[in-house]
Amino acid sequence: MEVIAAYFLDLMIGDPPGYPHPVRLMGRLISFLECKFRKIAKTERQERIAGYFLCAIVVFTSYISGYFIIYIVKEINVYLGKILDMLLIYTCLATNDLAKSAMRVYNPLKKDNIFEARKMLSFIVSRDTENLGYSDIIRGAVETVAENISDGIIGPLFYAFIGGAPLALAYKASSTLDSMVGYKNERYLNIGYASAKLDDILNFLPARITGLLIVASSFLLRYDYKNSFRILKRDRLKHESPNSAHGEAAVAGALNVELGGLNYYFGKPELKPKLGDGKEAPELNHIKDTVKIMYMTSFLGLILFFAFKTILTGGI
Repeated sequence: MEVIAAYFLDLMIGDPPGYPHPVRLMGRLISFLECKFRKIAKTERQERIAGYFLCAIVVFTSYISGYFIIYIVKEINVYLGKILDMLLIYTCLATNDLAKSAMRVYNPLKKDNIFEARKMLSFIVSRDTENLGYSDIIRGAVETVAENISDGIIGPLFYAFIGGAPLALAYKASSTLDSMVGYKNERYLNIGYASAKLDDILNFLPARITGLLIVASSFLLRYDYKNSFRILKRDRLKHESPNSAHGEAAVAGALNVELGGLNYYFGKPELKPKLGDGKEAPELNHIKDTVKIMYMTSFLGLILFFAFKTILTGGI
């Protein structure tokens, strides 16, 4: 029941400003360890080995910290322990925040304030936004929500149902590692190798579940679910990552839009694989449509995982 309570708590209040979020602590630990390991590792092989230690320490620390904190509190009072378990799972979910971030882009666009929309988009994407046009801003918002349905909602729910808050925190640690050091550039190719691979492994099932749940959500919300499934099958493996295109491809098909294409990062152009057929041009309401699909997908994921755990264990 802690997972269900955490899900609805996230829907209601999201991530309040100033909340002592575990991900911030994970980020600080990653930065600290990276700095220390870089002083020790002098060769590419040493960097690769250091990356394995970095990944293992952060993920293990996140899991074991959550486990022992909950264990100690439960020894004091079992109900307080359950509440803490729920609160920690809640910090791993991002349904509310994803919706708010998308709507912060939607609202200024609705008022034709493209400068504010670019600014709001810059907070949730890594691409350059200062010169983006109307359609590209919409595409950026849709892509961000679609891509993060898996690692921001379905993935944490999946692991929380399996192993409670400790496993959800370990998953979140892996995701944070990947977002900070899991890049295939000169600086992170070796030290981030283990983190990128672990993220691929942990997201393999959640990404594929997410894609299928988006198709189901499209059916329930009366979007083009047949095209969603078709584009999911066709385009889901177009990205370098084996997981990241599943959500985007399913959403692109559901809305009959094309995602991906040319983006700029630090002034340098990068052509992303195109997902979808682009039968419709990106429109403002596509941001709201993606948020609706995200909400439905999260709810279906909750029901699915609850049902499976109930069948397998006889209860939550």
